Amino acid sequence: MKYILLVPDGAADEPLADLGGKTPLEVARTPYLDDLAKTGLVGSVQVTPLDMYPGSDAANMALLGYDPIKYYTGRGPVEAAAMDIPMDPKDVAFRCSLIATDGKTLLDYSSGHVATEEARKIIELASQKLCIPGMSLFPGVSYRHILRWSGGPVDVKTAPPHEHMGTLLADIYPQGEQETRLRKFIEDSINLLDDLPYNRMRRNEGKMPANTLWPWSPGRAPQLPLFSKLRGLTGAVISAVDVVRGLGKLSGLEIVHVPGATGYFDTNYLGKGRAALAALEHHDFVWVHVESPDEAGHAGSIDEKIRGIENIDKYVLGTLLDGLKKLDDFRLLCAPDHKTPVATRGHAIGPVPFLLYDSRRAIAGGGHLPYDERGEQDARVRIPEGYRLIDDLFRGD
Repeated sequence: MKYILLVPDGAADEPLADLGGKTPLEVARTPYLDDLAKTGLVGSVQVTPLDMYPGSDAANMALLGYDPIKYYTGRGPVEAAAMDIPMDPKDVAFRCSLIATDGKTLLDYSSGHVATEEARKIIELASQKLCIPGMSLFPGVSYRHILRWSGGPVDVKTAPPHEHMGTLLADIYPQGEQETRLRKFIEDSINLLDDLPYNRMRRNEGKMPANTLWPWSPGRAPQLPLFSKLRGLTGAVISAVDVVRGLGKLSGLEIVHVPGATGYFDTNYLGKGRAALAALEHHDFVWVHVESPDEAGHAGSIDEKIRGIENIDKYVLGTLLDGLKKLDDFRLLCAPDHKTPVATRGHAIGPVPFLLYDSRRAIAGGGHLPYDERGEQDARVRIPEGYRLIDDLFRGD
């Protein structure tokens, strides 16, 4: 028996007037998901606790079966784990996003999805000029980087930049422990980076500058029980983003790297599907995460969100299903980690639809709902604690 967890990040949405009151998931052509829903169970799950921000870090932790109330410490340390950044007990890691501002307002959370090689040069310069003793900057992918701070603050409120585009910086500056030091770091980064030749060139080309470093979601290294010990199974994770790879590393899953997997609209969907099949040849479980619907939601693009969902269905799920016919019986769980409504361009609190499928038989109580937000609204099965959902994947043998 093989087990698959498929996470179309942020695929769930709200009804849109431009789509005649439907959602992107309703409108998207998803023949493979539609077929699975005929004999599978479509239900509703509250992935993260209602009093917790529905970030991809805590939400994917829950989907993997770890209670975020018990294990979540922050996004920074999870991404640091993915990047193999050593963390002492006193170290605090922040996600440090390279964002675009005009000095007063947050313009873009990704600096127009700045290229990784260009971002690396900026982070290297900032590391030399901005870091006080105990601070270190580590370059990541595109706009996603890490600030490690020995003895740094954890009791500080920070703002996810993707939730605050168009907001005054003064309204979302860090508040709490070491807030003055963090604010100085941000303002010094603007002074250092804003007038770089690279950013002058980007402005001349009509692009967003990569001119501000924004630390957020700090924490110390979490301690997760190994997935293999909890489930008695071996597993692998396939994702282009550090937050998911970090959770995989912390839980002892094999990290599978797919060439051309970017975490954006142009990601290698087919490569992910093929890599998942290959992983299942020597593992019992594979977790496949695809970021593109979430990025489309943050971009406010209905078309890209629909296209991303359709590509996941055709190239990731379709490739998996075709190959699994020759490999083994399987159970599959598909669930977004949260909603990323196109209208608001941020994450939204609330339940999302899940689909549970067994290749051997129809699942009792299933088959009456399509896999979209109608499953969230009309579901007979509702899971109030998201970290328990994966238990259903491993039941039924």
